[in-house]
Amino acid sequence: MSAEQTIKIPELGDVDSVDVVEILVEPGQTVEEGTPLLTLENQKTAMELPAPIDGVVKSILVSLGDQVAAGADVVVIDAQAVGKSDAAEPAKPESTPAPAEPAATEEQPAAPAPAATQPTQPVKPQPPASQSAPAAPGKSTAFASPSVRRFARELGADINQISGTGTKGRILKSDVQAWIKSSLASNQSGGPVLGSPMPEIDFSKFGTIEEQNLSRIQKVSGKHLHRCWVHIPHVTQQDQADITDLEAFRKSLNAEKNQSGAKITLLPLVMKAVTATLQAYPTFNASLASNGEQLILKHYYNIGVAVDTPEGLVVPVIRDVDKKGIRQLAQELAEVSQRARDRKLTPTDMEGGSFTISSLGGIGGTAFTPIVNAPEVAILGVSRSSMQPVYQDGQFVPRLMLPLSLSYDHRVIDGANGARFIVYLSRALSDLRRVLV
Repeated sequence: MSAEQTIKIPELGDVDSVDVVEILVEPGQTVEEGTPLLTLENQKTAMELPAPIDGVVKSILVSLGDQVAAGADVVVIDAQAVGKSDAAEPAKPESTPAPAEPAATEEQPAAPAPAATQPTQPVKPQPPASQSAPAAPGKSTAFASPSVRRFARELGADINQISGTGTKGRILKSDVQAWIKSSLASNQSGGPVLGSPMPEIDFSKFGTIEEQNLSRIQKVSGKHLHRCWVHIPHVTQQDQADITDLEAFRKSLNAEKNQSGAKITLLPLVMKAVTATLQAYPTFNASLASNGEQLILKHYYNIGVAVDTPEGLVVPVIRDVDKKGIRQLAQELAEVSQRARDRKLTPTDMEGGSFTISSLGGIGGTAFTPIVNAPEVAILGVSRSSMQPVYQDGQFVPRLMLPLSLSYDHRVIDGANGARFIVYLSRALSDLRRVLV
């Protein structure tokens, strides 16, 4: 007679199905009656599916993320594998007393007495004592209630990295909160980024693949951008500026430039308009103090400019934009962009910025959502200009329109000021004489 038992999803009441959000065991693992096997969740609640018998997990019939209904087969447990003559027989209270170290029962599955003495104790209340290797993706070794697990998932916390302070090592909600605070403090000091690790996937089973190493710049900038995205509540405001007259002015400047002068692109003109707008709205030219309680206003205007290079994106800084003319800015931009492509930038070239401009106009696109370059509080994205029909004086006329995308830190800048900033900037670009007023 087979001692294997297939565990099914119980009746769910008025719920049609539940999601498998955690798989708490793995094949070959010894479990006791009451050991949580899976965490199931729907929009209303979360619950754990316990093992009804002692035994060894033979197979898991569901995957992480599966939707299962009542009666679905999920786990197969072999009670005979741990020496049980009757898989359904409940533990007897007069069995041999439990040993001093409960974790040893997992390492010695052939000894039935220790397992029978603790029928209500979960198998893994203290993961570090019973496992030397980290859990496989989707597997959890933490001892926590479904509500605490759900709370941790909503905050992006890895439940397996949290130490429990409750009874028998149970993880409490306060433990999750403490771990989050510790992780945030670690991030501020350059530690690992908050969040659960992504699962490992073997893509080769789907087809031919090729591995390519990220460049040094991509590795460094990737971590920085991740921190910025995690810690800054982003809002992106978009608008279009009529640059028909500005483009005519730019062409006239190039027509009269000296032989040695650099070609004037749109970017130096945008930098001057941005600087004038920063002077009108100083909270955009600022940084939030590390304690989150003061705003550091900057009385200098150092504009970072994103430069696309074969190795990845870099952001050199042009200093004192408010004190320089269009031709000087064009010359500095040409020089620093070439140094960036030649990989000759120094750390000094990329520090001290107070605002960043990311221009994709030379490539294309109508809009995007740039990521704020902390510790700055705002960034301007510039897309490709295009001729569009604009209604003026009772008729449609062709005008050259420039798409603008302003992302900002919502802790410092509210939506109304974000809209005011981009409207002011649009007007400045439409008539650059405004920056002189």
